[in-house]
Amino acid sequence: MKRLSDILKDVKPLEIRGETSVDVKGLSFDSRTTTTGFVFIAIKGVEQDGHQYIDLAVQQGAKAIICESFPKKLRDGIVWVRVKNSRSALARMASAWFDYPSKSIMLIGVTGTNGKTTIVTLLYQLFEALGYPAGLISTVVNRVHHRVIAATHTTPDPIQINQLLADMLDAGCSHCFMEVSSHALEQNRIEGLDFDGGIFTNITHDHLDYHQDFKTYLSVKKSFFDGLSPKAFALSNADEKNGEVMLQNCSAQQHAYSLQGRGDYNAQILEHEFTGLKMMIGDIEFYTPLVGRFNASNLMAVYAASCLMEAKPDEVLEQLSALQGAPGRFETHLSPKEKIVGIIDYAHTPDALKNVLNTITEVKSADQQIICVIGCGGDRDKSKRPLMARVSAGLSNRSIFTSDNPRGEDPLSILEDMKHGLDPVLSAHTITIENRKEAIYTAVGIANAGDIILLAGKGHENYQEIKGNRIHFNDKEVLLDAFLKLNK
Repeated sequence: MKRLSDILKDVKPLEIRGETSVDVKGLSFDSRTTTTGFVFIAIKGVEQDGHQYIDLAVQQGAKAIICESFPKKLRDGIVWVRVKNSRSALARMASAWFDYPSKSIMLIGVTGTNGKTTIVTLLYQLFEALGYPAGLISTVVNRVHHRVIAATHTTPDPIQINQLLADMLDAGCSHCFMEVSSHALEQNRIEGLDFDGGIFTNITHDHLDYHQDFKTYLSVKKSFFDGLSPKAFALSNADEKNGEVMLQNCSAQQHAYSLQGRGDYNAQILEHEFTGLKMMIGDIEFYTPLVGRFNASNLMAVYAASCLMEAKPDEVLEQLSALQGAPGRFETHLSPKEKIVGIIDYAHTPDALKNVLNTITEVKSADQQIICVIGCGGDRDKSKRPLMARVSAGLSNRSIFTSDNPRGEDPLSILEDMKHGLDPVLSAHTITIENRKEAIYTAVGIANAGDIILLAGKGHENYQEIKGNRIHFNDKEVLLDAFLKLNK
């Protein structure tokens, strides 16, 4: 229990009705979870407005209401607080409620279109291996030292974030590595957190259904670095054309990493195979089971960030070769007899798909064929569908267009949108199979010994969203089952 005035001290209310000296038992922005003695924060969401649920929250026992506009009738016995931005208020109140845990842990945020999950996962593994109990907040999973907590969003809501950080401190964690999505930035989810460092990977065509245009998307990403304090570090990818943009007018200590000799931290790729990479940082060679130029870049971000966090470079290099990538990120499987290479990757943007297919092309032998199984999500940016199709058909020998998460859309309509990106020559190399399981089985069935099958778009996900329902589906499970049936 805390005094309302204490958790409002970082908020600048426009108007207060009632006494803020009252004690409250918790915070909620969902009327269904609001209970006696709670503060209810009314949030204007994309689909629903929390202001419509103020009466319900009061009926549930809310003691105080934080909102952007007061209802016509204010019930007695309730503390009413009007603010300019409820999302901002929620984030700052959540930090105060949990006694500002971000100030007591080394918090590193990673943003960009691609690579976020891999980098935070590798940093978590690395610092655990170096003897630092660590926390992880990622798309795939959240971790409090060794405890695993299911992830529901790339970046959780402010209450969840601060609860996780508080739990990490209780577990003795010294570091936390966190994905920072553009949605989280736009929705003030990380406002008020004390970041010790920020890492930028890259920025490509994504989430334009939400941000409307690329300039806005870029600006949202940049806002993370604009908010870093002078004591923090800002680490950017010098090989990315917008890498310098992220650092413009940034108060943090600026650094860059590169595979092309452009950064403060540089590396070279010496050998490249499906089993991994041989790299050189400085005059030290090391091997990593991670595959692809994009993973070499991710490793450089990890190496540079760890050095900026004052880890010993020789100890870091010693551990890099033992790190494993995040699930569903260029995850490789081999069929027992035919040695068909199956690759599962979360690539769901044109640029990410292009990177994965180019990596496969660089590594494969001349007689190995690439079969790409690809779909696009429903109720999302439609403009990237023909682009995804064109990349797949142009960089693979055969493409199978199939369902991803159609959500509320007709899967066949999504597939038609994809095919609009193809000319007759590219169309000749594609087939369309709406059912994703059938598409994967077909890919395995038409593959010759040694061929490469890329299952793109879903990665670690273990579900499909179809007509409002989530049904169990996992690319890895289906692929391995198809491999087993192939050998019977």
